[in-house]
Amino acid sequence: MARPVKKQPEQWKKEILDAAKELFLSKGYEETAITDIMERAGGAKGMFYRFFQSKAEVMHALGDQMFFENNPFELVRGRPDLNGLQKIREVLALDRADGEREKINAQAVAILKDPHILAAAVEENRRVLTPLWFELIEEGRRDGSVHTEYAKELSELLALVNFWLMPSVFPADAEGIRQKLRFLAEVLSAMGLPILEDEMYDRIKRIFINSGEERSNE
Repeated sequence: MARPVKKQPEQWKKEILDAAKELFLSKGYEETAITDIMERAGGAKGMFYRFFQSKAEVMHALGDQMFFENNPFELVRGRPDLNGLQKIREVLALDRADGEREKINAQAVAILKDPHILAAAVEENRRVLTPLWFELIEEGRRDGSVHTEYAKELSELLALVNFWLMPSVFPADAEGIRQKLRFLAEVLSAMGLPILEDEMYDRIKRIFINSGEERSNE
C-alpha cells in the first residue's frame, strides 16, 4: 500500500486558508468555527495552531492572500490606454468588482476590534499600499491628469482612510459615516483626486454601514 503523501507546511497553510475562505463565503465568519475549518481542510485542530493563533488571524491572512492573488495595481500597471487618474479610478473599480473579496472585507471589519489585528492591518496597508498609491499619483502628476502638491500625503491617506471610516476604530453611527464620506469626497477632489464617485461612495457605505459595525457605537 502506498504511503500517504506528507504535506509541506506551506501546503497545509494554503489549504487552511482555502477552507476558511469557502466557509466564510458560504456560512459567514461568525458562524464558522475553527473545527469547521479544519474539518474542511482535512486536518486535526492542532494543525491549525501551528500556523494561526485565532480565527481572526486567519481572516486577516485571507484578506492579504486574496489581494495579492488579484492585485488591481498590477492589473493597471503598464496600460498605455490609461493616464494616472484613470488608473487610480480603475484600481478602485477592479477592487469593487471582486465580489468575493468585497464580501470577505465586509466580514473582516469586525475582527479589527482586536488591537493586535488592527495594528498589523495598519502596518501592512502602510507598507504595501502607500507606495502603490504614490506610484499612480506621481504618474498622474507627470501626465497632467492629477494636479496636486501632496502626492506623498495623499498616498498615505488612501492607504489608511478605511481605518478612519471604521466605527470600531473611530465610533460613528450611520449618519456619521455618511458625513465622513462627504467630507472625504470634498477633500480628495480639492487635492486633485476626484475619485469618490457615486458608485464608490455606495460601495463604502455597504461595507461600513451595512456590516453591522454601527452597533459598536455604544
